[in-house]
Amino acid sequence: MEELICREGTVHSVIFQNAENGYTVLRLLTEEGEVVTVVGCIPCVAPGEHLTVTGTWEVHPQHGEQLKAQELERTLPEEEEDIFAYLSSGVCKGVGPTTARRIVDRFGLETLDILEAEPERLQTIKGITAKKAMEIGELFRQHMGLRRLMEFLSRYQLPPVLAIRLRQQYGDGAIRVVEKNPYLLSDDVCGVDFSVTDTMALSMGFAEDCTERLEAALTFELTYNENNGHVFLPKDKLLAATCQLLGCGIEQVEAALDALAEHHAVVIQRIANVEAVYLRRLWEAETSACARLLALLGMDADESRFADRTVAEIEKEQGITYAPLQRQAVELAAKVGVILLTGGPGTGKTTTVNAILQLLENQAERVALCAPTGRAAKRLSELTGRKASTIHRLLEVDYTGGVVSFIHNDKNLLKCDVVILDEMSMVDVKLFQALVTALRYSCRIIMVGDADQLPSVGPGNLLGEIIRSGCVPTVCLNEIFRQAKRSLIVENAHHIICGEPLQKGGKTDDFFFLEADGDAAQKLVCDLVTTRLPRSYGFDPVRDIQVLCPTKLGPTGTQALNVELQNLLNPEQKGKPQLQSAARVFRVGDKVMQVRNNYEIVWQRIGGEQGVGAYNGDIGIVESINTRERSMVVRMDDRRLVYPAENLNELEIAYAITVHKSQGSEFPAVILPVAQVPPRLCYRNLFYTGVTRARKLCIVAGRRDVANRMMSNVRQNLRYSGLCALLQAELPPEQVRVDAASAE
Repeated sequence: MEELICREGTVHSVIFQNAENGYTVLRLLTEEGEVVTVVGCIPCVAPGEHLTVTGTWEVHPQHGEQLKAQELERTLPEEEEDIFAYLSSGVCKGVGPTTARRIVDRFGLETLDILEAEPERLQTIKGITAKKAMEIGELFRQHMGLRRLMEFLSRYQLPPVLAIRLRQQYGDGAIRVVEKNPYLLSDDVCGVDFSVTDTMALSMGFAEDCTERLEAALTFELTYNENNGHVFLPKDKLLAATCQLLGCGIEQVEAALDALAEHHAVVIQRIANVEAVYLRRLWEAETSACARLLALLGMDADESRFADRTVAEIEKEQGITYAPLQRQAVELAAKVGVILLTGGPGTGKTTTVNAILQLLENQAERVALCAPTGRAAKRLSELTGRKASTIHRLLEVDYTGGVVSFIHNDKNLLKCDVVILDEMSMVDVKLFQALVTALRYSCRIIMVGDADQLPSVGPGNLLGEIIRSGCVPTVCLNEIFRQAKRSLIVENAHHIICGEPLQKGGKTDDFFFLEADGDAAQKLVCDLVTTRLPRSYGFDPVRDIQVLCPTKLGPTGTQALNVELQNLLNPEQKGKPQLQSAARVFRVGDKVMQVRNNYEIVWQRIGGEQGVGAYNGDIGIVESINTRERSMVVRMDDRRLVYPAENLNELEIAYAITVHKSQGSEFPAVILPVAQVPPRLCYRNLFYTGVTRARKLCIVAGRRDVANRMMSNVRQNLRYSGLCALLQAELPPEQVRVDAASAE
């Protein structure tokens, strides 16, 4: 066991501080005059503070001997010069060295107490108005509150960044709220894992069978399964999972569930002979989406709205002849309130959508085009030659008070006659509800997607549920057109869906299967990206080639491949700026991906337009790094975004990304490693989605038996969702149908 070292002194300077996790490097001036480098989780620390640090010595290869803090005691500065150093360090925005000196000279040792309790006294100092005095006092109180909250959380090894969310939610009383019920930390706002809050609560004296614990466990199970795509859980499965989690009897858990239902935190409803338990917000999303969709379906069809000759005129104008199903889709889109258009690659979805657009625009219809992600919207715009936006941008996000809402809603409807929604498979039930709620009852919606792709990351399987319901007029394009048949990517995509053997690629083809396993597969992928494809095809290894992995783990998972590819494509170099954030290292020139929605981050479009928002799945290139401020500028298509230190955890290296993250995107060249795929990810939809992301070239690298196993596993992403049953229950039986066009 290493000997513990104790050092006591005053913080001389803070060299580095990570706002995400509180990790800090500081210089400690001991009472003996020794300067010690201290590292560890010390959130909100500033020069002038007094620290007693207990820890062990470690030797850093570059920075030498450091004291790694394991335990510490900290007190606010008590000497005038220390108070001055503390106050002038930036702990209170707007108070620099000059103002700090005036305040300390005036109030001496009482300075910090006055700032927190009697800030109005600051106006006695020349240059500080009454308004300024109160502003300084409020900022200092916020700082002290946040500091105390971070210290409280650190006792339970919780990250300091959590304090910001807690303070936004509960204000000055955050500590009291958490002490009263620590299980609140596992809610949607904070998102702390139940096992962490459970350990914390039990250490604080909460009983194993207390109401707070039982209700939190039930909510955790529902939230956990929401993240796995389920809109609800069957009651019996929820009770069994919660009993297993807690080791409690079913009677206790069932009583807690009834209490949650009484408090309207959950909704229990019988759906298709299943007693379904919903989180209330998901129940509201699904039932509201159903009601709105049915209202749009109820729009009377106008059989005379467009004659056949109108479609014929478009055919003549475009110099093409539409297939019967394409023509049917165009005519339906013009006449009814809701239509669903599906089909795989090469079946003419884009041609059909363009014909629909031409027909609608000829009639002066106001059409809005949208897709779930920025990349999908950009692709839709390129394919149609018309402006397309994300659903978020179409609805206009309002993030006031840290809560996501939309400016366009049931009280402020969108001013459009038709909405064309592409990549329907990616849309979850919450986002779909927000969109259809913002449509006028006279507005038509045309949903476009590929039913064989992966379902949304969020809860629900909207495309599959709507098709299965038979309630929405559906056209399934199933003919592969002649020009598409020349592509092995297209041909093999359909072989995958049919469970048929893949066609081997020749020298002039756009699809290849290269066999390799383990470390050899990793080496092959890296060689393809860095050397073989750039040399043979002229692809840029960063901008044109995308590695899509079924999994994050293993030699051909995203984690290992990103380390290797970053070292090969963008290695550390003297003079090249780089930033360390948690386990990630970012360098200028790195390909990065946004991994969660951020509704506040500011961007500026090339050309001057400004806006806010970056969304899960957006990909960009690091343009510049400010090491002093620990910030980066990232170029995402034609937008530049500034990422301050606190937002760096929203980015990941993206030379290799998961297939799930690639939905809605296309890349010139795709490499799909299938050497080692966990059984839970070995299914057809995932393989198909990966292959169909390739526009010009697709290379599958790995084991044939793994690829065959993925293709033979027809297990869909089965999800608990009530949308199909709800739609069918609300329509008369004679109106529930599956169109001949969609029957296979």
